[in-house]
Amino acid sequence: MSDIPSAKGFDSTLALFRNPYGFISKTCRDLDADLFITRILLQRAICMTGAAAAEAFYGEDRLTRSDSMPGRIQKTLLGEGGVQGLDGAAHRRRKELFMSLMGTERIAALEDMSLHMLDSYAPDWQVRNEIVLYDEVREMLTRVVCAWAGVPLPETEVSTRTAQLTALFQEAGAVGPKHWAARRARHSLEKWAAGLIQQVRDGELQPTQESALNVIATWDDLNGKLLTSKIAAVELLNVLRPTVAVSVFIVQTAHALHRYPEWQEKLRKDEGLLEPFVEEVRRLYPFFPAVAARVKSAFEWRGYRFPEGCRVLLDLYGTNTDPRSWDAPLEFLPDRFQNWGENPFDFIPQGGGDHYTNHRCPGEWIAINQMKVFCRYLVNEIDYDVPDQGLELDSRELPSLPENRFIMRNIRRRQ
Repeated sequence: MSDIPSAKGFDSTLALFRNPYGFISKTCRDLDADLFITRILLQRAICMTGAAAAEAFYGEDRLTRSDSMPGRIQKTLLGEGGVQGLDGAAHRRRKELFMSLMGTERIAALEDMSLHMLDSYAPDWQVRNEIVLYDEVREMLTRVVCAWAGVPLPETEVSTRTAQLTALFQEAGAVGPKHWAARRARHSLEKWAAGLIQQVRDGELQPTQESALNVIATWDDLNGKLLTSKIAAVELLNVLRPTVAVSVFIVQTAHALHRYPEWQEKLRKDEGLLEPFVEEVRRLYPFFPAVAARVKSAFEWRGYRFPEGCRVLLDLYGTNTDPRSWDAPLEFLPDRFQNWGENPFDFIPQGGGDHYTNHRCPGEWIAINQMKVFCRYLVNEIDYDVPDQGLELDSRELPSLPENRFIMRNIRRRQ
């Protein structure tokens, strides 16, 4: 049995922070291996990249998600007790909750709400000299997902809830004051969401039967009992927060339309190219760099021993741009997705494996649909100017966005 190659130095935390999207894949290339061992936050961690590594990560029940994420991520991005930290039968039962919300009719309803919201915002955009797309889309998606989920959102709370939901994903990896602000946002949101769950259970609030709020409030867990109000609140936020986070993908979509303007005309002429275009954005534009698990019990993979309890990090961005799986992996080539034979392990922007049984994001279809809605609108419904601004993506920022959050000017509706 071979020893797992080791990264240079005693601890790689700073190297990971300096290059979050490239650290794992670069180190693997330097070591000529698909994996290496190091320390992250002074704890041993095995880092892996590539489709084969992803298949091992999501394959047999050898890894556990319990206690796998750093505490700072758990207390901001994910919350405690949610589906991301479950395994086995408990995970599959909780995953059923989320998959029950992903039916074609429900996603179509969300699409209709987004289109209506875009039409209501567009006249105001025409009047204003300029907008920051990221700010506008975050607010729109907060309104839309709350309405879709059956969550009452008074107008006076829109800005507050938008900022709080944004903090959960935008400051998840932050340190210092931003981290503590994100933790305060998590605390406030969970208190708010738990109150809504209790109102449904007390009959004071009656959302539609198919709404996320009602489904979560009335869901029986594996033990046949309702979720506690705290865990139900975490799961409700696991619907709201990721949908608002799609604003990052939408800004990246606008960025791609600007950087590759020939695709605007292609998309106007052929609607069938819309999905390949947004899939290429999800592949090439960085969102979160890695996912984590822990070794449940020691096992061997490719002659390497994975010791019990060791944290394992799977490289998402490096796998999505692995030259062994993708031709010209760093070029923006949406056509590659026209005849793509889907592989659940070489394209993993929101996790890999099976949506129903693995820890692959159940909201992936919502993300794709919303990206298509906004992309279609930018291409077909409005014209706009993109002034000189900071458009470079900061690869040290999580998630990665253009410096000025994509400023648009002189917006006008197409006739």
